[in-house]
Amino acid sequence: MSPFGALREQLLGAATAFADAPSALPGILSGLVDDVDRALREELEIFPVCHHSPASALAMVRRLREKQPKVIYLELCEDLQPLLDELRNCRLPVALQAFASEIDGFPPDWGPLSVVAPITEASAEYQAIAYALDTPGVELVLVDRSADHVFQWLPREPAAPAAADADDDTAGHGEEAALHGDAVGVEIGDLRPRFAELEEHLLHHGKVRHWSEWWDQYVEQPLAGADYDTYRQVMVLIGSLFRRLGPDGGDRLARDEDRERYMWTRMREHLAASDADPSQCLYVCGAFHAASRVEQFGLAAEEPAYDISPRTATRWLYGLIPSSHSAIEAQFALASGSVSIAAATWTKAVARHGVTPYRLEGQQGARKRPGRARPAAPVPQGPVTDRLSGFLANPPALDGLDEAELLGWCVDIVRLARRNGYLASTADAIAVFETSILLAGLRNRARPTPYDFQDAAVTCIEKDVVPGRRDVRRLCEILLGGDRIGEVGYRALPPLAQDVYDRLKPLGLDLEKRTQQRALLNLDADPELVPCSHLLWILRYLLPEDAVRPIMGTRRLGERPIQESWDLAIGRHQRSIIELGYEGVTVEQVLEQRLRRTVWAPEATAAVALAAVEDATLYLGSRRFTDELGGRAVELLAAERTVDDAPDVLRRIRRLLAHYRATEPVLPAWCEAFVTTGYAHYCTLLPTAFVDEEVGVRQVAAMLGFLSSMESLALALGCDRAQLELAVRQSHPEAPAKVALLWAAQFRLGMLPQAELRSRCDELLANPLVVPSFPLYLSGFVQALEPVPALAPFVVEVMSKAFARLPDAVLLPWLPKLITTLRDQAHELVPALVREAGRTFPAGLSSVDTWVPPWSARETPKAVAGPVPAAAGPVADLLAGHPAACDAVAVLLGCEAGWQPAVHLGGGPGHPEVADLLVRHPEAADAVAGLLARRSASGR
Repeated sequence: MSPFGALREQLLGAATAFADAPSALPGILSGLVDDVDRALREELEIFPVCHHSPASALAMVRRLREKQPKVIYLELCEDLQPLLDELRNCRLPVALQAFASEIDGFPPDWGPLSVVAPITEASAEYQAIAYALDTPGVELVLVDRSADHVFQWLPREPAAPAAADADDDTAGHGEEAALHGDAVGVEIGDLRPRFAELEEHLLHHGKVRHWSEWWDQYVEQPLAGADYDTYRQVMVLIGSLFRRLGPDGGDRLARDEDRERYMWTRMREHLAASDADPSQCLYVCGAFHAASRVEQFGLAAEEPAYDISPRTATRWLYGLIPSSHSAIEAQFALASGSVSIAAATWTKAVARHGVTPYRLEGQQGARKRPGRARPAAPVPQGPVTDRLSGFLANPPALDGLDEAELLGWCVDIVRLARRNGYLASTADAIAVFETSILLAGLRNRARPTPYDFQDAAVTCIEKDVVPGRRDVRRLCEILLGGDRIGEVGYRALPPLAQDVYDRLKPLGLDLEKRTQQRALLNLDADPELVPCSHLLWILRYLLPEDAVRPIMGTRRLGERPIQESWDLAIGRHQRSIIELGYEGVTVEQVLEQRLRRTVWAPEATAAVALAAVEDATLYLGSRRFTDELGGRAVELLAAERTVDDAPDVLRRIRRLLAHYRATEPVLPAWCEAFVTTGYAHYCTLLPTAFVDEEVGVRQVAAMLGFLSSMESLALALGCDRAQLELAVRQSHPEAPAKVALLWAAQFRLGMLPQAELRSRCDELLANPLVVPSFPLYLSGFVQALEPVPALAPFVVEVMSKAFARLPDAVLLPWLPKLITTLRDQAHELVPALVREAGRTFPAGLSSVDTWVPPWSARETPKAVAGPVPAAAGPVADLLAGHPAACDAVAVLLGCEAGWQPAVHLGGGPGHPEVADLLVRHPEAADAVAGLLARRSASGR
């Protein structure tokens, strides 16, 4: 007979007497008892747990010391087993991680794939791991699905975004909550109702705010001091309750049942291969899975083993990453502070019950372990007896008020509040004390819980103002245990992370600290710090922005740093460095792989490839690799059909050409190919870009800038200038700004004289219909400074004429449009225009009244009717005396006009002014005469 027969009859009688639908409720209540009976009768002992539960951890410690099992089957991804021994090199909490950046067999938009399983000291699974790893002759076997199967069993259609929790208590705190990134969490013992109605009912009648508080009040506290049989039966009962009251047919329930089939299949395989005695084994799983009803449940099940699908070709990498209480809470939708409160409850329960927990030898952050006690003989498990009836029928044993503990909390929270800007006093401490007791009484509690104290502190101290970044609720979490953050030890780090720590040792900083540290590098005085500087710049490129932040110093082409200053928070971003280790052995290899993936991505453009070339030149210095990226840039430029990235392409290729001309004897072959390809490419697209409404003025100006600045190099490499002239002649824009750009291009090529350009602008200013759109013309002229810098004086002239000629009625509404147009379309070229205006206009106010604009001082020469007589003089007389040379040149040039009469202009016959000059200064004539005499004497 079942030991739970009396309990079953009692529950069925209650269902018949009180239920409105006795046909449904008796089946549920009877099924609960059947699930408990089935789990406890199983030959392989099942240990039901809840993740991060102090009650589960206490029961685990007690059971391990009593039973001393030889094999422990643990519900955890089986491929994470090699990582378990590395836990002794870490400070908890940490998370086991499986990571895949190159996926095969999953949707491409899922990558990168990441699975984490957080481990804390106040968890039953850690106690089992520590016992198994440090006890000789004990085998630990992970039996849950692999990380690959975790994603295989996820639905392939995109899931609807999770609704935000109404209670802000489930939110994490800052960067600590993001330590797991966007990884999929694997949790042991996920005990939470599967539909909102049940959870809402429990929270309402339990007079609590959230699920974590309900669990602590009605499960953790009663089971903390319970014996093992009672704990086991209650946990299976809770798992069965949530399982039977959950919605049927859901995807999550189907996946959970597949997990249960998977785990029982793995345990059967291991028992068959190892010939282990099931009585000396322990199966640790979530209470939800302990109440499983799958056909493969139990070692005596007659159903065939579950057919496990093979893994995909995805290459998985494994490691440990730091975790924190906030990260666990954020990932598994727990109330903020619940894991910290659980850790504090665990510490207090260990001291109260005199339990010695298991800790891995060499564990960082663990207390010094006392001398190893001689293992006691295992206690055989007795027959199953009904403990549920007494537990459910008797009221829980209520702890009395611990005034010393509550007073300590009240005093400490006031001290923390004052330190964080609150105007708290002793009166507030008394108010918090009394309010905590009041709230506990209203909620039918004899002893205030940490949640009652937290509510009382918020009510009495916070008022309606939060002076700092930490509110009182967060201060209570810090007081009750804090957000403990784990750390992965050096020996457990991947080779890349170890290499980073080793190469940064010359800085003399403790990089394992989570605080921000300042590093000062004098590269001239300490040349050995140059490799550290190089590594820091690479980490700056690969890590999040606030992990490695330069305060002083830059990294540009052609520049050599002298002094640098850095703010380093590498210890705070240890997870990011560890995940870099999944991509390569060194940071240089990771950077090369990322750059290569970037330029060969489907969405890559020529500008992206040029940026990759620049980054490779700055950080890697590999000529072979930069040539490979440059060749890819040429291919991308030739394949582009748009000119959206033309400004970026122009800016980057100019910078790279300047760098190579200053550092290399000849340009790389890819640079020459890029210039010739770009010249032909932009010449081809120029007519279309001028008329395309979706192409902006800046893009067209950048195209012209490329063609203008690269023209000499392109012609030297074999390009034809006629191609550019033909492209300009075929362009017929209609937009005012592009029309101005076309005029500038024609001026640059000599097709449009500046006089005609000036007359066209004057006509625009004189036309009242065109004046409202004249700012667009000005914007085009300003953009034209990129391809035609010589137009700067003319643009200043045009703007000055506009301000001088337009009346106020036209000018005042016109100015805002001019300013916004220049700001939106030519903001980077306005400084060049301002500099040119500074050179043109007078420097002081005193010169303004007398200043005459250069363009106003020009006078057009008047046409002279008829032939112009030549002025008489020495030159005219010389030419008239020897006309043969002039006649020959005239015939060559085709001039038919004859000689004109000479007219004396004030010199008079004989040219007395020349004679006077020679009389006053005879030295030159005497020297020439002497030279001629010596030459005639020598016969030359």
